[in-house]
Amino acid sequence: MKDKFLAMTGMAKRAGKLISGEALCKDALRKGRAKLVILAEDASPNTKKSITNSCNYYKVECIVYGTVDSLGHCTGAGSRAVAAVTDENFSRSLKTIFEKVHNEERVM
Repeated sequence: MKDKFLAMTGMAKRAGKLISGEALCKDALRKGRAKLVILAEDASPNTKKSITNSCNYYKVECIVYGTVDSLGHCTGAGSRAVAAVTDENFSRSLKTIFEKVHNEERVM
């Protein structure tokens, strides 16, 4: 099930509905284009603080998931600590998949 989240993230990237990289994601947040932010679990403390503060300020949900390498791999880029989904439908799908994965981890 974990791979499904990353696969959907990669699909959003191929559809042109995903932005990756800290500066581009912050710009998307400022412009109101970001519907969901995905932050790598092993992102640096400064990146985590900066992105979560921006998400809180602009009232955009932030999901902490995967690693820098896995997020970069599914987006077809190098290592990426943060990505922003710009489409409401992809955002909704990723939230649903994340909730299922999160609930399965609690059961195990």
